[in-house]
Formats: sequence, C-alpha cells, structure tokens
Amino acid sequence: MQSLSAGPPECPSADQRGDRELRNPDVTDAELVRQSLDGDGDAFGALVDRYGLAARRVARAVLGPGDDADDAVQDGMIAAWRALDRFDSARSFRPWLMRIVANASLDLLRRRKVRRAVAVPETVVSGGVPPDRLAEGALVRDRLKGALLELPERQRVAVVLFDAEGYSHAEIAGILGVPEGTVRSYVFHARRALRGALSDFKEEE
Repeated sequence: MQSLSAGPPECPSADQRGDRELRNPDVTDAELVRQSLDGDGDAFGALVDRYGLAARRVARAVLGPGDDADDAVQDGMIAAWRALDRFDSARSFRPWLMRIVANASLDLLRRRKVRRAVAVPETVVSGGVPPDRLAEGALVRDRLKGALLELPERQRVAVVLFDAEGYSHAEIAGILGVPEGTVRSYVFHARRALRGALSDFKEEE
C-alpha cells in the first residue's frame, strides 16, 4: 500500500504539503478527496491510511487471509484512485471505497478460481450453531470452511462481514450495492446453509 501513499511522481512530498495536517482526523474525507483530485497524492495516502485496515478486512471476508486479500486491497485502492472523479462528495466515502474493494476481491476470486480454505471466525455461526459445537474438533471447522466456500459469493461476504466483522446490514448493503433487505436475506440463507452443513456432524462421529 505504500506506493499509493506516494502518489503520482509529480505530486509534492508529504513534507511540502503538510503531512501532519493531512493525517488530522478533523480533515474530512470529502476534503481529502478534493485535494486528491487536485493532484495531491499524499491526500489520497491519508485516505488509504484511514481505511486500509477496514479494506483488508473486507477483502479477507471474500478471499481469506493471505496474499490474495492484500492484492485485492491494492487493486481496489488503485481503482478507487482512478475513479475519484466519479465519487459523489455528498455521500459517505467509506462505503464507496469498501464497495470497490469488495468488487476487486470478487473479481480476483473469479479470475484465480480460489479454492483454498477460508479462515472461519467462530462468530460466523452465531445465531444458530451453539459455541460448544465448535469445540468438537477440527472436523467441524473443516466442514464449515467447505460450506463457506460453497455459498454464493455475496452470501459469503455478507455473513462474514455481519457475524465475524460486526458490520451492520446497512453498511454491508452499501458495500455490496444492494438493498438492506437483500443483505438480510443473504445472511439468513447463509446461516441456514452453514447450520445445515453441521446438522449431521454428531451422527457421523
């Protein structure tokens, strides 16, 4: 992500532009976007610093931990930088950026046909699978990982962001670009599928 903070070669350095001011939390996202559009790469770097961690968590919700998620964040940040002139400053920057990162992650998932296991936080199965089920061993976790991989992409993103990362339905709706009711449906059906994947676990032991 450091390359983005540097901005285009012609942009002045952070010292020249007042790095301390740009990193000030009182500087609004809209102002940083405006400065970025004026050619200030350091202003966009401040946005990267501000939302980089959230972006990485969104990418990992799609791809799991590892290099693929980091690549998706990088791709998403570059896409956002190139699309800044289409950002509506009357709206919130964070959901707009997270939606771009989520789309970049989904694109990477489709291109590379990722088939590796996704790290499953225990809270993913809240609202249906009792915590003691997760203590029964690696087989349960492996079953759950497989079930997550079988979910439609947007259901998987929605349930991980909601149950594991603590995003609200409204925030996920902004990220995925769908109505809030659709997100609620995604989470409901994803949870039901995950519960179903474990329904016969005791009988198989």
